[in-house]
Amino acid sequence: MNNQVIKIILILGGYGFAGRLLARHLLEQSEVHIILAGRHLEKAELYAEQLNTEFKGGRVSALRVDASSGQSLSEALDYVDLLLVAAPVTKYADKVIHTTLDSGVDYLDIQFDVKKLALLKSLALEIERAGLCFITEAGFHPGLPSAMVHFAALQLDRLETASIAGYLNMGRELPYSDAVDELMEIFKNYQAQIYKNGEWTRSGSYEIRDVNFDGEIGVRKCFSMFFEELQALPQMYPALKELGFFMSGTHWIVDWIITPLVFAGLKLTLGRGAHQLGKLMWWGMQTFSRPPYTVLLKIEAKGLKNEKPVGIAVNISHPDGYELTAIPVVACLLQYLDGTACRPGLWMMGHLTDPVRLFKDMEKMGVMISTEYKNNS
Repeated sequence: MNNQVIKIILILGGYGFAGRLLARHLLEQSEVHIILAGRHLEKAELYAEQLNTEFKGGRVSALRVDASSGQSLSEALDYVDLLLVAAPVTKYADKVIHTTLDSGVDYLDIQFDVKKLALLKSLALEIERAGLCFITEAGFHPGLPSAMVHFAALQLDRLETASIAGYLNMGRELPYSDAVDELMEIFKNYQAQIYKNGEWTRSGSYEIRDVNFDGEIGVRKCFSMFFEELQALPQMYPALKELGFFMSGTHWIVDWIITPLVFAGLKLTLGRGAHQLGKLMWWGMQTFSRPPYTVLLKIEAKGLKNEKPVGIAVNISHPDGYELTAIPVVACLLQYLDGTACRPGLWMMGHLTDPVRLFKDMEKMGVMISTEYKNNS
């Protein structure tokens, strides 16, 4: 903490599910000053007052900001060092990103959106020339999958295979939010290819695998899912023969009835009924969910160490999915704040951070991480 330069971070959506946790962990782990921003000033003010009561120094303030208005956001970014986008505002991504760039402010988002990422990539050279640090694909997925691959690679002399699997079951108590509408946007552009036999499988293809998560979760049927952060890994590790991410199913009714209906509905309506389809998906996940209620990521990697075959398995879990979104982001920002992960350009969180330090800091904030080595000879 002593090496950190005190910065001002504006959290767009700072009173939402993820935003509240981001603010709290940042105050606990750093000396930053925080502006809680969003369309509802009263909510921001109430939470700012609560945080200022709990944390000394009066480091939290509130501000009304409308992400759909470039002028509103531009005025809010005066004297701010970093914009942290924690609100479901992907439909305003163009305005948010251009305004942040024009304001000369660093940027981090926790949104998973194809169009947003394409826009950021188109501006990558401009971002670097401006000397700004833009971080995207942050959170637990995307975000942690590539970091887990980098972590496994550091434990081996030669990384040959890496399979990451996710289990997401947050229970029945969470209310519907605008974030589910953004999930529907993800489904409209869903890709599921994996890297196999030295090349990516064709777009539109998918694989189903049984993954043993151990413990109460046990063996689950998992469906392949593509994240852009995985794309560069085969170039980074030329010995890599196989790479993929697989998401666990929740319940057979959700997996084989509701999900196909939602996918078909999004294609037939061209996304116009996304809100209602989101409600259907959320109803299914809430209605048919069964314990254990937790969120878990697991990587199983194989390769060589001292010329001998070795396997490594890493589990990362937390009972609260919003916590497992916020904590990796804060762990990333700790590296940004002390300068080790503050470099000009466009970066994906999983490629920018030191994974060993990232995981250690995540453990300090309550994430459970276990590592197991296996002799594969």
